[in-house]
Amino acid sequence: MQYVLRLLVGLFLLSLMTTGALAAEPHQKGAGHGGNGIKGMNQDQLIKLALSAAPWHVAKDATVMVPGADGKMVEAKKGTNGFTCIPDIDGMPKPDPMCGDAASMQWANDLMSGAPKPTNTTPGIAYMAKGGWHFEKDAKIVMKNEEGAKAVQEPPHWMVFWPVDSKTSGMPSMPTAFGAYVMFEGTPYAHLMIYQNPMKMK
Repeated sequence: MQYVLRLLVGLFLLSLMTTGALAAEPHQKGAGHGGNGIKGMNQDQLIKLALSAAPWHVAKDATVMVPGADGKMVEAKKGTNGFTCIPDIDGMPKPDPMCGDAASMQWANDLMSGAPKPTNTTPGIAYMAKGGWHFEKDAKIVMKNEEGAKAVQEPPHWMVFWPVDSKTSGMPSMPTAFGAYVMFEGTPYAHLMIYQNPMKMK
């Protein structure tokens, strides 16, 4: 549980940094229009938002972590099924709640800590039923916001955090009408993105 707590604190701090970076670049999509989308929400609203990330049969028994008054992540609801839900991960004007199992949290913790590759030993599953964001530069998805990158909103989707290669699998490395794609292609953190409604794909 400690690594999950470290992850959640890290995600919250990252969201604050991301918001600041975007506010400094108002030309980017989603930038400069109110900052962190969860600001001003009370705990009940944050819990409801966090749980909206996953199907109800998953969310109802999940743990919920939300930012407390001091900005640190606190457990607002204790779960029993191994999934943890948080109300926002990117600090964008439109919140992007996520709900993931222990393996997906391990994957994300490795990413946040700068590990050379993820260390989860089973596939991680995470849901983002409210959609999310990614950053694009030079017609590719990049792993973080950087100079020249633009924020692009993702429709509702779920993710499989397990090694996958675009070339050997034949799957695209950018959103298409195929219905799924490999994000972060060519890196150890490449993973499968599956959109709930393929018609929402580019």
